[in-house]
Amino acid sequence: MAEDYFLVDAHAHLNELADLPKSLQEAKEAGVCGIVAVGMDVESNKKVLQITKENSEFVYPALGYHPWLIREEEIETNLSFVRDHAKEGVALGEIGLDYKIKVKKELQWKVFGELLDIAIESDKPVIVHCRYSHRRAFDMLRERKIKRAVFHWYSGPLRLLDEILKAGYLISATPALAYSPPHLEAIKRAPIERILLETDTPVSNQGREARPKDVRVSLDEVSRLKGLDPSLVSEQTTENASRFFKIRF
Repeated sequence: MAEDYFLVDAHAHLNELADLPKSLQEAKEAGVCGIVAVGMDVESNKKVLQITKENSEFVYPALGYHPWLIREEEIETNLSFVRDHAKEGVALGEIGLDYKIKVKKELQWKVFGELLDIAIESDKPVIVHCRYSHRRAFDMLRERKIKRAVFHWYSGPLRLLDEILKAGYLISATPALAYSPPHLEAIKRAPIERILLETDTPVSNQGREARPKDVRVSLDEVSRLKGLDPSLVSEQTTENASRFFKIRF
């Protein structure tokens, strides 16, 4: 029964949903007690702030600037918005690096570095995207002595994961556990105290768009991999989210 669980979807792009009211209601019915809505640029950040105002104490904002959307002429506008509104969010995210895209690495490093500086100034944790750039992203966090970070949908090397965990950082589990061996191995290796559940709504998983209610899939997969009762996983991951974001869900 959904009421047996209290779940947090720690990463969802709610601004992209045409069926937002329905999706939020279905999430509540599935036992979701909180959703962190992430932004990717000025426009999505504005939408995220509006959605959270309309759904206070259920949806919480994270303001970000995604590497996919970096354009040299738009950098300062995006950084200024995050800087001006950082205190309104529970985290900075989605931010990070992506070595599969064509945006110059040097430009990505500059933007990510400035966003990490904003996180320090505003005392906010960071939600890190790091496709094919896990080591560099981790090194930049350590160089700036970032204390709270979650590696979103971690699918990187296990040797680096050990360093990530030793540094006190978290990783997040998504419904992709059902079909992604690298992601599965990472979640198997990480202790339950270092895992957040998420959906990355509305990403498609095996042809089906995710919604926040699908955090139940993440719960079931983590429970299966860990050999733990779902109620224990629910309780621990929600506590992890409360501690990480400094809010009581």
